[in-house]
Amino acid sequence: MDVQTVIKLAAGAIIFAVCLVGYLHAVRKNDGHELTKKQKRVKKLWFMGLIIGAWFVVGVFITWFSQKKFHFAIDFEMFSERVELFGGFTVAKTTIIAAVSSAVIIAVLVLFRVFAISKFSAGRPTSVQNASEAIVEFLDKYVAGVVGEKAAKGLSPYMLSVALFMIGCAFSELFGLRAPTSDLTCTLALGFMTFFLLNIYGIKKHGVLGRLKSMGGAVPAMRPIMIPLKAVSDFAVPVSLACRLFGNMIGGMMVMDLLKGVLGGYASGLPAVAGLYFNLFHPMIQIYIFITLSLTFINEAME
Repeated sequence: MDVQTVIKLAAGAIIFAVCLVGYLHAVRKNDGHELTKKQKRVKKLWFMGLIIGAWFVVGVFITWFSQKKFHFAIDFEMFSERVELFGGFTVAKTTIIAAVSSAVIIAVLVLFRVFAISKFSAGRPTSVQNASEAIVEFLDKYVAGVVGEKAAKGLSPYMLSVALFMIGCAFSELFGLRAPTSDLTCTLALGFMTFFLLNIYGIKKHGVLGRLKSMGGAVPAMRPIMIPLKAVSDFAVPVSLACRLFGNMIGGMMVMDLLKGVLGGYASGLPAVAGLYFNLFHPMIQIYIFITLSLTFINEAME
């Protein structure tokens, strides 16, 4: 251990000791009486200093032990690395992660169906039943508000499945794995599902000729020109959805990697806090955007 490391440890230990004494003194001042706002503020400041001092000491130890230096680097791959399974057959690592994530979700849902839904009762609903019904009713109303009651019967279960799949992908990143939704092939697959659905529901609503007429517009003379243009526009839908989702998810992953790289040994604790946003809250926003845009495109095809 060099002199610089010893000095850092000593400085961190002094900060920790001073803040500990100050915090204990603030706690003893209570004596069973309620603290004033100023005393509460001082107590919080001492506690924050205590946390910072402990974090600094731990960071110095980790940096010295692992010899991990600060660095600013981006290792970016648009597509996931491939894994060889058998006979030279390779598959993307994100595909395996997505399959495992889907299997876990299916297993959880099967257990939920067997052990939870079987106990649902209209007379005495439990908190789990109330929460489940609230989620389903909210999604049904939201989907119906965009595409109508009739189309919502088939689209609501699919959109819930997409949401669960994307949540499972986001949770995989908490285990140090690359989220499948940060792979362009996965987001393209989701985008093309929306493309197929908007054409299926458009044809189901208007028929094949009616779908072509709706693509051509209200002026018959302009339809030979407008139909190819609208077809190109429809083909841009999955690309737009895929690139938007991919860009946002890969951006969150890169921010987390940069945070770990820049902080070096001092990254202990902070990536976990940042991960609550980039691995949980941020994906929920992207799920909402993806579902809303998909429903909007499907609704346009049915109009």
